Amino acid sequence: MDAFSDPAVEEVVWMSSAQVGKTEVLNNVVAFYIDQDPSPILVVQPSVDMAQAWSKDRLAPMLRDTPTLRGKVRDPRSRDANNTILHKTFPGGHLTMAGANAPSGLASRPVRVVLKDEVDRYPASAGTEGDPSNLADKRTANFWNRKKGSFSTPTVKGVSRIEQKFEDSDQRYYLVPCPHCQKRQRLVWKQVIWPDGKPAEAQYHCEYCGAGIDETQKPWMLANGAWEASAEFHGIAGFHLSEIYSPWSKWSEMAQAFLIAKKHQNTLKTWINTSLGETWEEQGETLDSSALESRVEDYDGPPEGVLVLTAGVDVQDDRLEAEIVGWGRDYESWGIEHAMLFGDPARPQIWEQLEDFLNRTWKSADGRSMRLQAVCIDSGGHHTQSVYRFCKGKATRRVFAIRGAGGEGRPLITRPTQNNTYRVKIFTLGVDTGKGAIWSYLQADEPGPGYCHFPTSYDAEFFEQLASEKCVTTFRRGQSVRIWKKIRNRNEAFDLRVYALAALELTRINLNKLAERIESAGDEPETEPEPERALTMTEKALNKRRQHNRPGRRRGGFVNSWR
Repeated sequence: MDAFSDPAVEEVVWMSSAQVGKTEVLNNVVAFYIDQDPSPILVVQPSVDMAQAWSKDRLAPMLRDTPTLRGKVRDPRSRDANNTILHKTFPGGHLTMAGANAPSGLASRPVRVVLKDEVDRYPASAGTEGDPSNLADKRTANFWNRKKGSFSTPTVKGVSRIEQKFEDSDQRYYLVPCPHCQKRQRLVWKQVIWPDGKPAEAQYHCEYCGAGIDETQKPWMLANGAWEASAEFHGIAGFHLSEIYSPWSKWSEMAQAFLIAKKHQNTLKTWINTSLGETWEEQGETLDSSALESRVEDYDGPPEGVLVLTAGVDVQDDRLEAEIVGWGRDYESWGIEHAMLFGDPARPQIWEQLEDFLNRTWKSADGRSMRLQAVCIDSGGHHTQSVYRFCKGKATRRVFAIRGAGGEGRPLITRPTQNNTYRVKIFTLGVDTGKGAIWSYLQADEPGPGYCHFPTSYDAEFFEQLASEKCVTTFRRGQSVRIWKKIRNRNEAFDLRVYALAALELTRINLNKLAERIESAGDEPETEPEPERALTMTEKALNKRRQHNRPGRRRGGFVNSWR
């Protein structure tokens, strides 16, 4: 915060873990300029929805409860055209809030101060205008005393925006003294040590004298620490802070969270990003199809451990391909059956075959009769209208049409649309997110969280297709982005597994809770238990529609209408 009022600093960069005060600093900087140095200000959030949420949940209470700010910005409900949810005026300046996904909000007016929150969650481009971070920075070009701020937890090494900005800065770290030898040091994870199997006894160990430091001594260390730059200063002040420093987190709690997270690459990546405030470096670029094929196991039907069955269906010009996937605790999965139904997807006969295939019942190893909980069918390529026609009327059975959309940071599944002739719900699949998840699961090398099992019925071609893509880093409009590239023509098996994961997401089933419910039941059930879940998206949507048709009922928001 001091750096924002330092005349020598033009830009402030903060790369850190989650929940260490980033947003509060942004709030305070906004408040400082409103009260002490009125200026045109732009605050950019990853999306317009997040900008609105920040305005309502963080800005509005601050303006209301801070004595020096109270009354300087009028309430948007006062019917003042100059004060809306995303635009506020105050004596001597104004505050605009925008989403990085909306180019109009980034190019509308010049500003002296631009503050960008969670820049690693920004899309690669704001529409067709280019990198949203750069677009926002250009708004300050007319001001000699401009100030720019970038805040974020990092993501993937080589792609992370905040990492690139931090490397251009003077890279300041907070050094604290050891209570035993008084030597100042940066707190790093490798110095958090605990006895085997006892993370609750974790202590920080001084890198110089090796003495163990108890959690109760952390407040003294923080109070006597100071920021120190590790690179030359060129107008950009950069700060890094991890959860190890947080007065709200204990080292023992971090140790326990780490032991859980390290079971799988996806959770470990999240932990490194959000707890250590460091980028994740991918372990490899390609998968070995022969290593995947060597995993095959001799089972017929869902083995013990399978809790839920879902399916993915891919549509080609001369066939339909489907895979049934069984899911267990912590996203451990089992390939159950891979089918190729040959025929013309423009004709009804092949869809009748698919109907019969999806309506089957599978007998699990522990005696349960299992049916599919959800199915996702790709409608974005071949025979789109045929897919819509097949899915019509099957929403209650959770047979859904999906359409893929690329781009980093997209949710696995987003809100459905019904803008089609058959008025069926079409869900958007975040292709890069789904492929990244499946790719990391395939890299798990021992049974447990995320591990993928395969039956002996799967042939070599299936495994070649699973390993048919690789993740590469490239540059678009001067911005580094991660993209998926085919290394062989056919990749249906990889896509099918992504679709099956999307189907699981649409069920909203908590796999671990379902496992606990089955275990606590004692006797092995003869039929598949009802999954422990909230109402499905479709069920909630249908309930809402019924409510909408009743007089006097209020319409719900987006969340209530599809989930």
